[in-house]
Amino acid sequence: MIVRLGYVAMSMFVSNASPSKTMTATNFNKLEDREAAIRKLERIAMENIHNTLRLLKHNRAYDIEMYRCSSKLIPLLGHESLEGWDPMPVLRDSFNELGSYAKEHAMRLSFHPDHFTVLSTPREEVLRNSLGDLDRHVTMLEAMGLDESAKCNIHVGGTYGNKATATNRFIERFTNLPGRISRRLTLENDDKTFTALETLQICEEVGAPMVLDIHHHQVNHEEGQEEPAELWPRVLHTWRNEKAQASDQPLPPKIHVSSPKNDKDPRSHADYIDAPVLLAFLQSVAPLTPRLDVMIEAKKKDEALLKLMEDLSVYEGVKVLNQASFEV
Repeated sequence: MIVRLGYVAMSMFVSNASPSKTMTATNFNKLEDREAAIRKLERIAMENIHNTLRLLKHNRAYDIEMYRCSSKLIPLLGHESLEGWDPMPVLRDSFNELGSYAKEHAMRLSFHPDHFTVLSTPREEVLRNSLGDLDRHVTMLEAMGLDESAKCNIHVGGTYGNKATATNRFIERFTNLPGRISRRLTLENDDKTFTALETLQICEEVGAPMVLDIHHHQVNHEEGQEEPAELWPRVLHTWRNEKAQASDQPLPPKIHVSSPKNDKDPRSHADYIDAPVLLAFLQSVAPLTPRLDVMIEAKKKDEALLKLMEDLSVYEGVKVLNQASFEV
């Protein structure tokens, strides 16, 4: 099994390259010239996109082919103070340059909208905002020129006192999404509410690929529930129809990996990855899985990725392929 590693948004090595620079709504509203304030937001967004391109060039130098973009590329996008604002015409060339670089170097990009984006909510206002947020994320991927192998990953959401009812709401809302959005979505088990098995069952119901989070499973599963490796054949099946960018090759399934910060705070993410825990899972699923992409959700970002490669390189049965991938 060939494994590629990726990381999230920020680099520990590239200075002055934040892809998440912003302006608060308070500061925006303080500016008397609204048009000048909007132009400032657009300049910040262009800088964020440019910094993302810088990070992709950094990634190429380290053989990193998988990267999660910041969801804060465009500050205040969707905020009520900016109703009717469409920055995409101004940003289209910047997004196109970013996507062209990713395609040229076969990089897999994704988004992970924040925890306020939930389809299981009983509140109409929250649902409306969530649908708008998903549309905006997909619009950015489309502006990059990326096909539907570039995904947005979300959680099922809250239970709101009744998990069965929340599940049914989620399934109904997902089913009614525009195809350009639903085909971009992957679902991930979370650390407090929907377990890996419950999320998998929903994925099977709505036809969405599942991103298995091993750490979340550690801290949120029912007593006696199957281990991740036991669920893996079904998880793998949810990816069966996905194709890689502009090819007939299968899109590798993706998992998330992080390690508990400590015994007192097991849900928070540690700086680095516990290599033996990850390797044990990888070895258990390798016979079924030709290729696997692993998104690292560690505090030390790309530094954690390179340390994990170093840690894994000493194990028997691990063959290092380059700076960010290996074979198990």
